[in-house]
Amino acid sequence: MTATTDTVTDLMLTKVRKLLAKAEDPAATAEEAETYTAKAAELVAAYGIDQALLAHAEPGRDRVGDRVVTVDAPYAQDKAELLSGVASQLRCQAVQRSVWADGRKQLSLHLFGFESDLLRAEVLYTSLLLQATHGLTRARAPFGEQLAAFRRSWLRGFTYAVITRLAGAEDRAREEAEAARADLSDESSVALVLADRTAEVSSTLREHYPRVRQARARTLSGSGLPQGWAAGQRADLGGGRADLPAATARQQTLPQH
Repeated sequence: MTATTDTVTDLMLTKVRKLLAKAEDPAATAEEAETYTAKAAELVAAYGIDQALLAHAEPGRDRVGDRVVTVDAPYAQDKAELLSGVASQLRCQAVQRSVWADGRKQLSLHLFGFESDLLRAEVLYTSLLLQATHGLTRARAPFGEQLAAFRRSWLRGFTYAVITRLAGAEDRAREEAEAARADLSDESSVALVLADRTAEVSSTLREHYPRVRQARARTLSGSGLPQGWAAGQRADLGGGRADLPAATARQQTLPQH
């Protein structure tokens, strides 16, 4: 990574983290928090497009990499869905792995993507997981409902809202970049650049996991989805590879909205 790239990345992260802090400030009104949220999402999306186009112009600048993220209990599966959903919207791909350690199942996600996109996913997921944890402590399950079921459905609603908003921010950034490059040749169009990157990420994933399978959809019984969705709408969107030969692997996907 060049000094120039380091500087751009540091500036982006600094701006995003400042917006996060403002949006999470108890003194901020709902309208102010939403303004900070929207700006943070725009910055993250625009950064991803900029890095993709720069890498297209300078091959080798941004390479496909991978990360292994262990997801801790409680609600490890639900946290894994949040991470996978965030990663997929930022043009990364995830494989969920399960191993038994100390008598319990441990989940991890093996993320694949270009380094700039992996960075975006890590920053956002770290922030969103903290926001979701805070939201869960404030949410109240209806009388008589199992707390664990309510919280799992709450996290599902939160995740759906977040990935929907991220998809919108990414679409807008792509449309703006396409409009700015409308006079360039089709060979360097934003859509083709992003498609090529997606194909390269998919190829790398398949090299590691040639027999990966799609995850089955989970059915949840709790009533917390609407509350989780509302919290996800308010959430601020700014934000070593481990070899486990005994792990079972599956590619993690979520419904797209």
